[in-house]
Amino acid sequence: MKWITREHVHVDRVACPWLIKRFVDADAEFIFAPPDEVMDRAKREGATPFDARGQAELDHHEGRCSFESIIKKYELTDPALLGVAKVVHAADVREDRATAPEADGLEAIARGFGLIYSDDFEILEKQFPVYDALYAYCKSKLGQ
Repeated sequence: MKWITREHVHVDRVACPWLIKRFVDADAEFIFAPPDEVMDRAKREGATPFDARGQAELDHHEGRCSFESIIKKYELTDPALLGVAKVVHAADVREDRATAPEADGLEAIARGFGLIYSDDFEILEKQFPVYDALYAYCKSKLGQ
């Protein structure tokens, strides 16, 4: 299945592809587009849009970040994954930054990767292990 979001990925737009690949669609293909082209390209390419500045179902809605909207839509209930969601939300939604102590670190990591790499696909490749590690950390906090 094809998925599309805005180019120049950051916290939520890295976390969402990780979530999709690991828990929703292992064969997912990602497309990155300029913000004003996401919805039109989604229609043309038959891709599912996410994190498209409030224009997509899988976006920021009702206080959720896109990562949380994907969790809700696909009814994911893994407690460790919900822990990751709390950190992603706090890192992505500036006014909620204080709700997870790990949020500042995740934001700093995302910013650093964006300074090192300019290719969105390369950023995903390099950052997926960060989210694997965050998921393992959340599992360990639950004694799993």
